[in-house]
Amino acid sequence: MNAWISGLVVTAVAATMLGCASKTPTASVVIEDKVYAVTPAMVTMKAGILTGEMGEMKVTERAEQGTGRIDSPAKLTGTLKLKNGSVDQIVRMVGGKVLYIDNEGNPIKMEQTRTEPTIRFSSSELDPGKDLTQTFDFDFPAEALKAKKLKEIRLELSYVPSPYRQETAKLVVSIGG
Repeated sequence: MNAWISGLVVTAVAATMLGCASKTPTASVVIEDKVYAVTPAMVTMKAGILTGEMGEMKVTERAEQGTGRIDSPAKLTGTLKLKNGSVDQIVRMVGGKVLYIDNEGNPIKMEQTRTEPTIRFSSSELDPGKDLTQTFDFDFPAEALKAKKLKEIRLELSYVPSPYRQETAKLVVSIGG
């Protein structure tokens, strides 16, 4: 039994000494943002009774400095502004989808580990003449970062227009009989 306890003590002392030994410093990894300009940075659009613009657009990915290893895949960020151009219809915003189109007119596929960019609106109804502004942060396909690969960004919006009416009702009344 004493031999067994002695073995434990020797093992504990060895582990303590090895654990306290000075370690060689490791080189710190520097992560940097690689920002790609979207030209033009603001684009106007019209989709049915909706008009608007996508602005302040840029693509950012994070990579290790020196090695180029991707730390965070590319994201398209910016602001989406939409306006209901109708004078007599309310628009209920359902959602949207973003497609990245190559120079041959085909959609650029997202990598399997990434999600297709979709839009969920923070405000669901848009009265006639009113507008909404919302920021976006979409996954961006690595293939689209190649020079002259991306031709356009297609924004598919889903909305339900409803007739907007303002009516007057006359109520014929009297007081006291």
